Amino acid sequence: MSAHCTRSLAALANWLTPQVWKEAQANAPSRKNRRWTFHPLIAVCVTMTWVAGDSTAERFYSAAAVYVARHQHGKRPGRSFQGFQQALARLPLPLLHALFAALRRRLTQLWHGVWRHNDFVVMSCDGSRLECPRAAALEKCLDCCSKKDSAPMLQVTALVLLPVGLLWSWCVGPGTAAEHDQLRQLLPTLPRRTLLVADAGYLGYGLYWDILRAKADFLIRTSSRAYLYTEQREPLKRYREGIVYLWPSKEQPKNPPLQLRLIRIRAKRKRHDVWLLTSVLETERLSRKQAGELYRWRWQSEGVFRTYKRTLPKVKLWSRTEALVYREAEVSLLALQLLMLQSVGKRFARALADGPISPRETLLSLRGEITTALGNELGPRQRQWYRTRLAQVRRGGARKKTRRQWPRRKKHKPPKPPKLRVLPKRLKSKMKQALGAA
Repeated sequence: MSAHCTRSLAALANWLTPQVWKEAQANAPSRKNRRWTFHPLIAVCVTMTWVAGDSTAERFYSAAAVYVARHQHGKRPGRSFQGFQQALARLPLPLLHALFAALRRRLTQLWHGVWRHNDFVVMSCDGSRLECPRAAALEKCLDCCSKKDSAPMLQVTALVLLPVGLLWSWCVGPGTAAEHDQLRQLLPTLPRRTLLVADAGYLGYGLYWDILRAKADFLIRTSSRAYLYTEQREPLKRYREGIVYLWPSKEQPKNPPLQLRLIRIRAKRKRHDVWLLTSVLETERLSRKQAGELYRWRWQSEGVFRTYKRTLPKVKLWSRTEALVYREAEVSLLALQLLMLQSVGKRFARALADGPISPRETLLSLRGEITTALGNELGPRQRQWYRTRLAQVRRGGARKKTRRQWPRRKKHKPPKPPKLRVLPKRLKSKMKQALGAA
């Protein structure tokens, strides 16, 4: 690879090393005779998330040209956009998840010693919904999760490494999926001695036990929905922190109580105070001041979803079938993770000191390098072929739309024909007089 592709475009080579690809494809089925193998399929799909374009086909041809420019001596992938979509729909999701796990293992080997904050690896958990196109296939398989006749959606729950706001792992499901269940699926991805920070939406006796069984601790905001027991009565006005017990009535006959610590963080300017529940009982390990600081870091997870939806952008997904929309969401989140890793760079300690990372400049730099690479790496015939395909897509590549009834909109009633009446005799005479005078 030449010097034109050695900065942001090297994210795939820096983080998705040959060893990572090898671990991911250890149990993959053999696909030697197909044009789209695992490596070019993922590389092109990731690059499609980064490049700019008005349509999915336009992004595909730009991303495919980038892959060919960077792998001139390798096997050429397929040239057809339809063939790419068919290959992506056949891609097994467990193979994708194995790639994500291999990447996390590499990051653990590189930076695990720098992550810790007071002997904790601080992770934040949050969820968001992604809107999908109003395709008949998606409306059939994805249940309505919002208002009546709303667009089909996917639910994404993500773990974010604090305080840098680095996307760590994620779980994608239909819009009706519960955030608690998705968090349970993500618990095996937590590093050792993790402190999980979350808002008041992650309350529950069973969820707390599952986090503790995963050998992790938690710092979660609580609300009036949680009934807590104390050994002695304490007025709330003077409460600061103390030991409490969570023991719902339905769990009392068969399960023991949870011994937790309740921390009150005073709000500035007499706003609402923040009440936090944590499994860390020792104040030496987690003081009240540290708890307030760590909970403020939780807003970095909101920044991750904002970057995903606005910077990439992914406010609305592109794919129109169930198989493709799930794979698009999974791979685009991988592209966001690689973009953030490239923003952090090799000096992770400096990123921790400087505060939140901003991938916007990295994305703009990457797009500039893509333009440079396409101009210098492709041969004349390759460049001409991709320019022709892009011109065809931009000129006449619009998909033929099917006429459908738009949900939640009043049915259009066309204007009715005018009513014709016979002119009376008295009006005939007046009309003749008026016409004669004119």
